[in-house]
Amino acid sequence: MENYVGIDISKNTFDVHFTADQRDASFDNTDVQIEAFAELMTKIDPTLIVMEATGGYERPLAAKLHENKLPVAVENPRRIRNFAKAVGQLAKTDTLDARINARYAAVIKPAAQTAADVTSLKIKELNTRRQQLLDIRTAEKCRTEHAEDESVVRSINTVIAALEHEIEKIEKRISTLVSQNDKFKQKATIIRSVPGIGAKTVGMLIGALPELGFLNRRQIAALVGLAPINRDSGRLRGKRMTGGGRVNVRKQLYMPTLVAIQHNPVIRKYYNHLLKQGKVKMVAVVACMRKLLTILNSMVKKNESWKPKIA
Repeated sequence: MENYVGIDISKNTFDVHFTADQRDASFDNTDVQIEAFAELMTKIDPTLIVMEATGGYERPLAAKLHENKLPVAVENPRRIRNFAKAVGQLAKTDTLDARINARYAAVIKPAAQTAADVTSLKIKELNTRRQQLLDIRTAEKCRTEHAEDESVVRSINTVIAALEHEIEKIEKRISTLVSQNDKFKQKATIIRSVPGIGAKTVGMLIGALPELGFLNRRQIAALVGLAPINRDSGRLRGKRMTGGGRVNVRKQLYMPTLVAIQHNPVIRKYYNHLLKQGKVKMVAVVACMRKLLTILNSMVKKNESWKPKIA
């Protein structure tokens, strides 16, 4: 009998539901309880374990389950919440969330994920922190436009300087981690060979998009939210739009794409072709983002450096 397990995890506890016997359970989110739960799961041998990405609380548990060779899927909370609404579950408690996660596992059957290695997690966390600091720096720079008092301007500039120092430290740390890992070093060399791609984008792709090179072009575009989505109904043919997916990756691909439009012959030719077809500039830029991403995906998959003929 198939047994799907749903987990709702928080800072101090995690609630569990088993579909085989419709049983609920609760554990403390501690190393001891995580170890005990992993041993229990090894004995039960579940079909699939599903939990939501919570921003970090799920990582120790997911890592331990992966270590025990158990099938685990860490899913986007929005997808599971939409699923809950679709099946009519509007109420929200820890127990109910664990049950809906188990039901989601049984109905949707998401693919089990492989364990992320320690270096990959470190790069991902550093990249997230870098983006946070960049956002704060942008906000501070915007404040300088309206600051008139000299002491306020000095304060803002002091904060900006401190932020830039921290950003530089994080970028150096990411580069060091990549260079010390043979697998990532090879991947970085391939990505970096594409005109328009710099070291910062390389670190971002390695940390935030580990699936690069393992999916087909449609899947990787959809994962980042760059695949056009049809909006048709009856005779109505709606405007196709992109969205969803990993917003942070999409956001950080924007500037490299603008650089590629200027300096990458393949992307520049594609961009000009789209403009001649009557596409507005932003639509053409998004299409170039998608093309750049699929080129990178193909290169990493084939373990090949930049060759214009592959584009």
